[in-house]
Amino acid sequence: MTVQSHVDRHIDITAALARLYLFLAQSIDRCVSERTQIDYPEAELQAHLVSTRTALLDMLAGNQVVKTKVEQERNRVHALILACLRDGGEKPVALDALMAERAVLKHKTMVLTDLLAVFRTA
Repeated sequence: MTVQSHVDRHIDITAALARLYLFLAQSIDRCVSERTQIDYPEAELQAHLVSTRTALLDMLAGNQVVKTKVEQERNRVHALILACLRDGGEKPVALDALMAERAVLKHKTMVLTDLLAVFRTA
């Protein structure tokens, strides 16, 4: 593998991570905001999320540690969204945890998009 192909692979992985985090954040936004549900069809969001996740996990096949972390993060966000959609006593706690996850995803997305910009100009 040439140096350029390594660089291209890193760019592709970084872009896929940024997209995944963006779609996860949009899933959270849909959970807490009715307006977001109207603006972005659920089927379209889920299709983007699934295709991005599948592509990213394929790219990370050689790195099981990162692959596992990405899957755990996605599963955690998904479980919190489901908990927030249910009525009950744990909903406020789940909503607080979900908003904390949203803040983390926002920061990760910002960092990855900055890194992606650096990679693309190098």
